[in-house]
Amino acid sequence: MAATATGPGVRAIKVGQLSSHRVFRYSTSLSSGTAFAPPAALPLPPIPAARPAGTGFSTVLAATGDSWLLLTAAFLVTVPVFLQAPWVRIAPASAVLFTAPLLALGILLERHGRQSWSQLGVLLVGFSGSWLAGCLFWGWCRMHPIWHLPIEAFALPLALAGLGSRWRLAGAFYLASLLGTAATDGVMALTGVMPLWPQVVGAPLEQAGPLLQQAAQMVVQPLPLLTIALAAGMLGLICLKLQQRGGIWRVSAAALGTTLAVDGLFLAAALLAPGLSGLI
Repeated sequence: MAATATGPGVRAIKVGQLSSHRVFRYSTSLSSGTAFAPPAALPLPPIPAARPAGTGFSTVLAATGDSWLLLTAAFLVTVPVFLQAPWVRIAPASAVLFTAPLLALGILLERHGRQSWSQLGVLLVGFSGSWLAGCLFWGWCRMHPIWHLPIEAFALPLALAGLGSRWRLAGAFYLASLLGTAATDGVMALTGVMPLWPQVVGAPLEQAGPLLQQAAQMVVQPLPLLTIALAAGMLGLICLKLQQRGGIWRVSAAALGTTLAVDGLFLAAALLAPGLSGLI
């Protein structure tokens, strides 16, 4: 049923839509010619701002913090010096085969781990590429320094492609490690110590130390030191730019910066205690 109110311009109102009190006010307002003021709208609760969707690296980084990941990347850069180098000298084939469980662990963590563990798995996938390249070179090609960079760069297409996928952290770490390797080899070539490389790695242990020390003494001359300073400054600027970009590039900056530190420690060891350099 519908209740009808008399008066000009009054339309039928369904029972239940408005209370009798509101119908009376509505009719009275129209008949008296005064303007009708509807009830004030109730204030709505504030709508929380939408958070960006996704579980990408930046989101996980914000949720868990990135200090542990930066430290892990820095640690992985030092592994070839303290673990891989002596292992490859003793048993290069087993060092190469170790790439398989390392890669498998990284993939499993990425697929089944939670946030931090998943990102660690991606990082291990990138590290496994650097590990395999290092084993191949130092195991069978260490007498030919010209092959160092090409072998280290064997996974470059995969790393570049990975930057557009969920493996972007792996690609960023691998590319930073490769850039550090290229810078180190370039400085060695510019300072004139590259020809001594085969002599050092191919000499008997009792002769390798003095040869390495001799090569290091060539580097600390004024012109080679200037070359090293310029290269270190350029890499430092690159680290700063990567740090400012944030996200995965902070991990790249950590890896590249650690490479600079490791190279400095290597030079100091070659000068003071060649046996501790990891090369011989």
